[in-house]
Amino acid sequence: MKNIYDFQLRSNDEFKAAQLESIQNPNSFWGEIAETFQWHSPWNSVLNYDWSIPKTEWFVGGKLNITENCLDRHLLIHPDKLALIWEPNNQRDKTINYTYKQLFDAVCQFANGLKNHGIKKGDRVCIYMPMIPELTIAVLACARIGAIHSVVFAGFSSTALAARINDAKCNLLITSDGSYRGDKVVPLKEIVDVALEQCDSIQKCIVFQRTFMDVNWDDKRDIWWHDFVEGLSSHCPATIMDAEDPLFILYTSGSTGKPKGMVHTCGGYMVYTAYTFLNVFQYQPEDIYWCTADIGWITGHSYMIYGPLSVGATSVHFEGVPSYPNWSRFWEICEKYKVTQFYTAPTAIRALAKQPTKIIEGYDLSSLKVLGTVGEPINEEAWNWYNTYIGKNNLPIVDTWWQTETGGILISSLAGVSQQKPTYATQPMPGVQVALLDPDGKVILDKEAEGILTINHPWPSIARTIFGNHQRYKEVYFSAYPGRYFPGDGALRDSDGNYRITGRVDDVVIVSGHNLGTAPIENAINEHSSVVESAVVGFPHEIKGNALMAFVILYNDVIYSPELVGEIRDEVNRQIGPIAKPDKILIVSGLPKTRSGKIMRRILRKLAAGEIDSLGDISTLLNPEIVEEIIESLSKK
Repeated sequence: MKNIYDFQLRSNDEFKAAQLESIQNPNSFWGEIAETFQWHSPWNSVLNYDWSIPKTEWFVGGKLNITENCLDRHLLIHPDKLALIWEPNNQRDKTINYTYKQLFDAVCQFANGLKNHGIKKGDRVCIYMPMIPELTIAVLACARIGAIHSVVFAGFSSTALAARINDAKCNLLITSDGSYRGDKVVPLKEIVDVALEQCDSIQKCIVFQRTFMDVNWDDKRDIWWHDFVEGLSSHCPATIMDAEDPLFILYTSGSTGKPKGMVHTCGGYMVYTAYTFLNVFQYQPEDIYWCTADIGWITGHSYMIYGPLSVGATSVHFEGVPSYPNWSRFWEICEKYKVTQFYTAPTAIRALAKQPTKIIEGYDLSSLKVLGTVGEPINEEAWNWYNTYIGKNNLPIVDTWWQTETGGILISSLAGVSQQKPTYATQPMPGVQVALLDPDGKVILDKEAEGILTINHPWPSIARTIFGNHQRYKEVYFSAYPGRYFPGDGALRDSDGNYRITGRVDDVVIVSGHNLGTAPIENAINEHSSVVESAVVGFPHEIKGNALMAFVILYNDVIYSPELVGEIRDEVNRQIGPIAKPDKILIVSGLPKTRSGKIMRRILRKLAAGEIDSLGDISTLLNPEIVEEIIESLSKK
């Protein structure tokens, strides 16, 4: 029987052959890869789909449990191999390692706790935790018993947390007393308490002691983690799941309305994340891989937990931030653990590049074999710094493009195998069929082109629906260009078929690698009692890639003050979280609108970016004079 490593592509010719085979014979291509995993029952058919509905099913009828592939099967081969190396926020705290056997025991014990409290297959469990090993344990314990985990990034506000709990109708919440982030202590339990005032579905709240800070306590609802697992067995049979049973819900910002709860299923997601992890990063069994993301985002799900564990990898998980206690922290960790693959965000790279190069000097980075970026397209200046100072002009850089909705990497070079090109994600992964469309929705056949990015055929890890709202799933991703998946991005293609992502074509702004829908931010601003209307757009930022600017109209009787601007920011922080606070707020008397009343965000984006000379014809606006007024106000800033 073949091993998943047998499908690792080792040359550009093998990569090209795999691309061709995956297009010509997708069923046999993915079927052979899937056979390397442990299944309770084989599938009846590899793929069944109809994107007019839309519906996508992979490995139809197959039965499995993803944790048996992430944990159990490795116990037979290397139970004492490190699965997880945890580096704490504070260097003085103790590092914690988990072997595959230790992780298996901890997952099973917590899974038994979930079962003891009535959690069963199909129940939704919300996880709101810092980057500690217990977050990974909680995720896998849910998957062990077939509960659907919904991880919420622990930087979100109580309002945002409550909205996600209520949308998924979660009946159990897992959190901690607090979290450490740099020199800050964040009172997570306090945030949770406020959120749960708005949540009727939560029956129990499991609390891990991380900071040992004082917390309010509800004896009927709250349970300490250590009490929850005390005396429980470290053996828990895995619940047998259908390949298409939901594995998790993960929320991502939409251009309109509330965040979208993307639903990922068990079989296809497992196969695709494992395959892409092995190939993009060219991981070898003796390597030490480090992704600096938070598990609260899709990168953490796919390339910190499921992808690496499914192939028996060793991963570093980091609780802290790159600047604490100083800007050398990343390189200290790389040296400490002899990291071989380093995967981080362009935002972090830009921030590091602003520091003196002496922060790198003195650290032994010779173990590094592969560098990677994720979250947004990387600009050339940041790419060159990364290549020069970290890669020493000698390491491959994989610039990966994908989304929460895609589940796994869709476009990327393979480290040291296929061509790389600065600022280009480069080639589609095997199984990913890409097309560029013109504004009329017609396929652009020219080799060199720029257009709207679409995908023509299912890949195994595509999200199957939006939780509780399949119609919205259809409208957002499949209605603009029938028969094609529309990710919301534009792209440029060069003569060699390499793709460069040019940015969003909808009202989503990527800030520090996080997709932020502008509509929820505007709604938060508009709830301030002094605000009539607002519009939020992105503008280029040298560290974050993009930052947010809000154009705000106040009621006539309101007097402007810096305190008022602070209150507006606080309202966004309260409802969504600090990541959504606008960097700039400009008070205006009106917004540029079409004669039908639509806000001309294209013009606002140009104004925010300082591109005053390229506004185009504004004479057709309902109120062209407002543009001159905004230009004048900006000139005074």
